[in-house]
This record gives sequence, C-alpha cells and structure tokens, in this order.
Amino acid sequence: MRKVVVQLCVSLDGFIEGPHGELDWHLVDEELHSHFNQYLGSMGAFLNGRVMHELMVGYWPTADQDPDAPAPIVEFARIWREMPKLVYSRTLPQTDLDWNARVVREVVPEEVRRLKAEPGGDLALGGADLASAFLRHGLIDEYRLYIQPVVLGAGKPLFPQGTARTDFRLLESRIFGNGVELLRYQCAQ
Repeated sequence: MRKVVVQLCVSLDGFIEGPHGELDWHLVDEELHSHFNQYLGSMGAFLNGRVMHELMVGYWPTADQDPDAPAPIVEFARIWREMPKLVYSRTLPQTDLDWNARVVREVVPEEVRRLKAEPGGDLALGGADLASAFLRHGLIDEYRLYIQPVVLGAGKPLFPQGTARTDFRLLESRIFGNGVELLRYQCAQ
C-alpha cells in the first residue's frame, strides 16, 4: 500500500512560512536538492493544495530552460512536469491546469484510501492547509520535516492551533552539510 508523505521545510520555531508568506529562509543547496530529487523522483503523485500548486507552477514548468540552472534544478523541473498531480481546490477551474494535473474538489477519506491502495510510488503531500485536512482524517502516514537552522518568530505554523494530539515515531534523522536536519516520522495511528 502506498503512503501519504508530507514533506516540508520547517523553521526551528515550527513555522513553514514567514509572517508574509516568505520562503527565502529555506537553505536548499545542491546536496539537499539532489536528496529531494532522489526521493521525490520515486513518488507516484504529488498531492497539493491550490496555493502550493500555484507556487510550483510559477517556477518549475520552465526552470530547466535557464542555461545557468544547476543540474538539480534541471532534474527536478523534469520530475515535476512528468509527475501526476492532484490539486485540491474548490475554486480552481480544471481548464487552468496543465502539466499532468487534475483538480480534486474535496478531501474524501474513502477516495484517498482507494488512491493509497493503487499500485505505484508513495504520494507526496505538499501544503500545510491540505496536510491539516489529511491529518484530521487520519490519512497521513509519514512526515519528512527538513528543520532549517533559523528562528522566524512568526508566520504560518506547521501544526495550527487546535490540532488534535498526534503521536509520532522517529524513523530516521540525517544532518546535511548546510545544517538542515531531516526528521522522518511515522504517524502513530
């Protein structure tokens, strides 16, 4: 059975975005980006909310056309374009999508469980709001948190206030050369 895996960069104080939605504090060097590519290239699909999808569409469709783009950027642009994508949105028209993407209007637990039962690679879930909805329904199997060596002081938290208690089991930790630490957790369900 496929797993739903949340992969996000998180500040030391638990934020996934700065106070104004900024992500400029992410330390993603060639080593870490190559690691992302190796892992994400094996996935079966990307599951994103509208905001995350629009963020990705703003850069990745043509990122590899820059002659100065580093090899990991070129590689991920191809991975992103070719990977099937489900975009969870109540407002985004299907006609606005391209790059192997389709709209899903609601998080329906039975549909997600059917998707998990299909053959293929795991499902990469991106976006905190979508992750919160999946977590409420007990649909997340694993978190891959890339702890960034920075304190933001404010912003969008990984887990919003009011999130129900959830226990985790540490599966892996790894420190990258730039000081980012991967903490990989399994959701105890």
